[in-house]
Amino acid sequence: MDSSEHSVCGLCGKEFDPNGPSSPYAEAGEWLAGEVWRDAGELCPLCREKRARLVMMYCHEYYR
Repeated sequence: MDSSEHSVCGLCGKEFDPNGPSSPYAEAGEWLAGEVWRDAGELCPLCREKRARLVMMYCHEYYR
């Protein structure tokens, strides 16, 4: 895989494959990135997962 297929995360700065495997939490984080924070495609799966978990704990208005 060449470097043109990788992106750099806007939060942690690590390289990631935007087409790589994803967890349900990362998918929820991608939805939040597109609909709430408008940074879809800019975050790695781990940062998307962390964001989704934090929203589930603290932002009840997003999942009622």
